Order: sequence, then C-alpha cells, then structure tokens
Amino acid sequence: MLVNLKDLSLEELEALIAGLGKERYRARQIMKWLYGRGASSFEEMTDLAKELRAELVRTARISSLESLTIERSGDGTRKYLFGLEDGNQVETVLIPDEGRLTLCISTQAGCAMGCRFCLTGAGGFARDLTSGEILDQIVVVTRGLGPDERISNCVLMGMGEPLANYDSVTKALGIMASDLGFGLSRRRITLSTVGLIPQMKRLVAERVPCRLAISLNASTQKVRSYLMPIGSRYPLSALLAACRALPLPPRERITFEYVLIQGVNDSEGDARGLTQILRGIRCKMNLIPLNECPGIAFRRPQEKAVLRFQKVLMEAGYTTIIRESRGGAISAACGQLQGRIRGS
Repeated sequence: MLVNLKDLSLEELEALIAGLGKERYRARQIMKWLYGRGASSFEEMTDLAKELRAELVRTARISSLESLTIERSGDGTRKYLFGLEDGNQVETVLIPDEGRLTLCISTQAGCAMGCRFCLTGAGGFARDLTSGEILDQIVVVTRGLGPDERISNCVLMGMGEPLANYDSVTKALGIMASDLGFGLSRRRITLSTVGLIPQMKRLVAERVPCRLAISLNASTQKVRSYLMPIGSRYPLSALLAACRALPLPPRERITFEYVLIQGVNDSEGDARGLTQILRGIRCKMNLIPLNECPGIAFRRPQEKAVLRFQKVLMEAGYTTIIRESRGGAISAACGQLQGRIRGS
C-alpha cells in the first residue's frame, strides 16, 4: 500500500526519504510543496530530481479530499462537505470576521460523545480522521481562496472530539504550526474538548502548539452529566481540579465554552454558580446561545437572559464574550455539523 505523505511528520518523512537513499533535506522541500504550495502531484515538485520523483510515485501518494458541495451564507460563512475515501463525509466551515478568516476543522467522522445539544453526535460515530485528512481540509479550502484571502486562524471545533483522536490531531497540529506547514502561531490555533482529562494534561505537558477551550455548559455535576455523558466519566470537580493544575504558559488562559440553553443552564443562579466553581482558574468565558435545529429538543434563551448571564460573570471579574455563531442559515453553526456517516 502506498504511504500517504500527509500522514507523516517531518521526522517520518525524513526517514522515508533516507530509506530511498536520498538526502534527508529533501523531506523539507516536499513538505513545502505539500502545504505551502498545495501540490497535488509529484510532477509539480520541480526542484526534486526526476529519479526521486519517480521513486516517490512508486512508493507514496499525495492525498486529497473530494469537495462535494460548498454552501454560502449571507454573512459570508462557507460550509464545505468533503467526501472521504471510505464513503464517509465530514463538514468544514470557513468563517470571515473582522479581518480574520477562521477555518473550523473536523477531526472525526461523527462523534461518540453524545452531547444532548449537539447534532453531530446524534448521527453516530464512524472513525477517527487521519492527520492527512485533517490537514487536507486546510489544503483544499486554501486552493479555493481568492488572491487576497488567507486562513488566519484554525479551530478544531468541527465534527468530533479532537482529544479522542490524540495522535493524529497532535501530528496535524505540529504541521499547522510549522514553517514547513501552514506557519500558524499557537495563539491562532484553538482545540476544543469536552474535557478528556488525561489527554488534556498530556497536551499541555507536551507543549502541543494550540490553545485550549473546554466545553463546560453547566455549573453543577447534575446538569453537566445530563447534557454531556462524559460528565459521568470525568466529574466536574475533577475537571476543574485538572484545569487549576495545568501548567499554562505565562499570560495564557483557558477558554470555557458555555452553550446557553433556555430553562436548563441559563439562570442567574447558574451564572453565580460558575463564578464560584471557576475561582483559582486563569480563564475567560465564551457564551454560546444555543443554535436551534431539528432533532435537538432544547431552545435558545431570550437575549435578555443571555445579557443577564454575561453581566453576572463580568461583575465577578471574568472576561465574558457572547459568541454569536455564524452560518446558521446553512446549518454551519456550532453544534449543527453532520456530514454523512456511511451506512446511516
């Protein structure tokens, strides 16, 4: 079977090239072609000798994703439906906002976390994406950008739980941040997790180039476990204790994401509870009013409830942003991504 070069780290690619009897520095040239120039064939790699290119054709391949549809929203959001080689599909969202162009990337086909407010998990779970499939979302979207457009930020907030696919995700993150890859600084890459504690600790200890966002969504164990089954495996108290102990870089804060759901977690009491349980954690809050969609039984809170919730947190000294999700008109907002799982 031909090896997909986009599934390889620089070190793995160097080992492959050395195994072909060629100079290791050729691997760096190949990386630049794959990501900086978006090459789709070895013939494009004109600074490689013809002999090496021929050998690569015999031993390796360059993957891509099949772009099935691109939907555009009136707010400028674009949603891409990509086909995978095994028939599964994933969605990726490009979000323009105040001079930034953020790509929301999927890391799994489906999701096994089963959060009650999220449509992605309702469709089931097929498999993890490879690092190449994660990176190809950036490559394919970049190819279609205009001459004045450039992806400035990447968020791993699409389909799937990134930390449940740890090895492939962290390999992809390393290439996103590398000058041989996409050259994104770690502050421009955000990974969102439901709170898989062992993987969170490992992520920070290994200094993986990304910022951490944690989907919190409740101020009590009872409500969090109801909304998010993972809350039974990793209790809220254990999650918060782990957050307090994380050796964050100086001046860096954890982002807590909180989906506001009418009558479930949007009261002043819920907000006050948050101000208590978050003490001692360097953090900021992203409030996300629920994005309603068919198949999800919950409702979005009224605006006055959202503003009241924000006020309580801000008066307690927490930086709190209300994040208005983009792309709702094309089902591209937070919690609405589905794709298609083979056999479903």
